[in-house]
Amino acid sequence: MKFIYPAVIRKDESGSYQVSFPDLEDCRADGETLDEALDRARDAVESWIQVELEDGNELPTITSKEDIVLGEGEILRDILANIRFYEGWDE
Repeated sequence: MKFIYPAVIRKDESGSYQVSFPDLEDCRADGETLDEALDRARDAVESWIQVELEDGNELPTITSKEDIVLGEGEILRDILANIRFYEGWDE
């Protein structure tokens, strides 16, 4: 199953990239390069979603990109998480 969540990306003073997700509490990633940060963000979202589903929780509603207020220098990107359910998974 595929999930797409918006991510806010900012470059910090050291030149590293920080990624956060307005809809996913405490789901964050970072990287020395933008590509590295985006790869880690995808991994973080996939892990976050898997834990929530395994715990029987509902996933949060996806915020419309138009409703996300960005700070100076921040950019918005959609992050795709592809979750593979194992045999016997009760959707």
